[in-house]
Amino acid sequence: MPFDLHHLLLVYTAYIVGAASPGPSNMRIMGVAMHRGRRPALMLAAGVVSGSFFWGSMAATGVSAVLTQYAQALTLLKILGGAYLLFLAFEAARSALRSTEKVEREIANAPVLSGSRLYQRGLLMHLTNPKALLGWVATMTLGLGAEATPQTVAIILAGCAVLSVTIFCGYAIVFSTAPMIRAYRRARRWIEGTLALVYATAGLKLLYSRT
Repeated sequence: MPFDLHHLLLVYTAYIVGAASPGPSNMRIMGVAMHRGRRPALMLAAGVVSGSFFWGSMAATGVSAVLTQYAQALTLLKILGGAYLLFLAFEAARSALRSTEKVEREIANAPVLSGSRLYQRGLLMHLTNPKALLGWVATMTLGLGAEATPQTVAIILAGCAVLSVTIFCGYAIVFSTAPMIRAYRRARRWIEGTLALVYATAGLKLLYSRT
């Protein structure tokens, strides 16, 4: 496929819409940023970015397209991803029901998660998300044709990699700013309740979806 700037921009736009749209990964990064601060949120985002790189590489080599043909593989991903999202929903709902004073005491007394642990959680979230897999398959299908060259593949992957870092780390940076943290403290219960609803909806959708 000859290099086409307009087509490339279409591919990048499709990726941005999918990656930047509010979803479990972005909402989780946002919650950690407002709840724990910038560094923990960036470590979580790094795990999500790594998961995105993995699925992108699989899509570029055609492995993920093969994987989507195996119902058992996708079913396993759905179960793991759905269960993890329901766990996050439970944690967010429990936090929303507690008083601000109690939550602040628990945060002060809670063990601080290491950067590697947060990275692992972000990676797990993205690797068990079949929507991330299918999104990459769609992106690469849109971007690559039968005559696609290695240069085209490399350009698409490199561009999406930059966009992935920008989007996910951008969530971590923006929502860890002082105004956002103050807003979180004022509306903590509403925010945690919204997160619980998003996680629960996404988790149940994964568990009950047929595709």
